[in-house]
Amino acid sequence: MTGMPETAARPELAELHLHLEGSIEAETLLELAPFESVEEIQEHYHHTDFQLFLKNYVWVTNHLQSPAHYALITRRLLARLAAQNVTYVELNLSAGVILWKQQDLAAIFDAVHAEAQSPPITVRWIFDAVRQFGVEPAMRVAEAAAERSGQGVVAFGLGGDEQRGPARWFRDVCRFARESGLRLSLHAGESAGPESVWEALEAGAARIGHGIRAIEDPVLIAHLHDHQVPLEICIASNVATGVVLRLEDHPVRRLFDAGVPITLNTDDPALFHTSLAAEYETARHVFGFSPEELDQVRRNAFRFAFDAQAT
Repeated sequence: MTGMPETAARPELAELHLHLEGSIEAETLLELAPFESVEEIQEHYHHTDFQLFLKNYVWVTNHLQSPAHYALITRRLLARLAAQNVTYVELNLSAGVILWKQQDLAAIFDAVHAEAQSPPITVRWIFDAVRQFGVEPAMRVAEAAAERSGQGVVAFGLGGDEQRGPARWFRDVCRFARESGLRLSLHAGESAGPESVWEALEAGAARIGHGIRAIEDPVLIAHLHDHQVPLEICIASNVATGVVLRLEDHPVRRLFDAGVPITLNTDDPALFHTSLAAEYETARHVFGFSPEELDQVRRNAFRFAFDAQAT
């Protein structure tokens, strides 16, 4: 990967914010659902705002009909990550969507977990709940995550629409997850403001998914800096969903300069037409990150991984 110091021409990378279902390339989706037209698929891989993205995400995931489908997309994703020299990844599995579809979460996890056993990538899992589905479905996700904590599930995640499911609703769910030995990585400060990040922190979040609107609150920025709470930054995602109107307006540079620990991630790489290497290139060419600064960001991903052995 370019942009790094010459002594680390091809450094090991880690990614902490990557949704498995958002990694399905259009070609793979056509393979899974040959009854869909190329034009129809392409239409659902283009988003004009956050709400349309959520609808497209559901449309894509609805084509996953069996554990074998989930195994296939896991295998394809890990091959692409290995080609970028990613050696550690925490994958968000949309457990809330799987349960909503009334599919067998245990069988699906067994399938993806089996695919993730081969080197060179260490894979850990985050079971992700959908906040707009409500508290009870989120608790079912947390319980399922706790049951699999000995099989590489390291965290409970909360995604979806912040405005239709604020983190404060899920404090009891988050408390259960923490008491079960899971870490918390909650989406916040993406489509909602700094107050959403504060609520995620109050719920016990160890990392914040996105968190870019923290830049609007100097007190919050100081808190993230002082307590070294990392933000999982996903540049291409934020532009594609319209939460940042122009690439040049993304606050990644300002967050870094303020001393907030950040990592770079792809979120839903196929749906946002990006890769981890591309995110680093954007940071370098658009936001002026030096090779040394990029190396610091790279090391942050290992430093803040939920698996201590990754560091």
